[in-house]
Amino acid sequence: MATTTKKSTAEKKQASFKGPVLRSEAFARAQSKAKLRVVGPGGLRSLFEEAAKKAAVIPRHRLKENWLYLQTMLRLIGAHERREYRQVSEEDLLWIVTALNYLIDPVDLIPDMAPLVGFVDDAIVVEFVVEKTRKTLEDFMIWETVGVGKIK
Repeated sequence: MATTTKKSTAEKKQASFKGPVLRSEAFARAQSKAKLRVVGPGGLRSLFEEAAKKAAVIPRHRLKENWLYLQTMLRLIGAHERREYRQVSEEDLLWIVTALNYLIDPVDLIPDMAPLVGFVDDAIVVEFVVEKTRKTLEDFMIWETVGVGKIK
């Protein structure tokens, strides 16, 4: 017997925004800035500080299960910037930095103060990047748990 899963109105709304968000000028801007932050001096430190402040005000329910991964992205960027954790590919690092850049962009696709849909675009970008970097994020969580240098 097949079971049907009913999506909430918020989930349907979020799904309808996915394509436009990922094709938006704001997302493209976040991607191009990611490359500059990764190679520039202090770029990851300032990103970490700005993104941590922004993450603190995002309602957790907007990100659902990806809230944990957003927190992991922040910790990974901090550890990478301090040179404590370097087992992340350049591609995954760029995706993570892109997500955090999008998060802090005051001129993203949907203004965060917009009622009901304010953080929908941020949630879409975080979810998209989690899908691309899940293994890296989970490896980092394991590394945090077992300690420095325990996994390769």
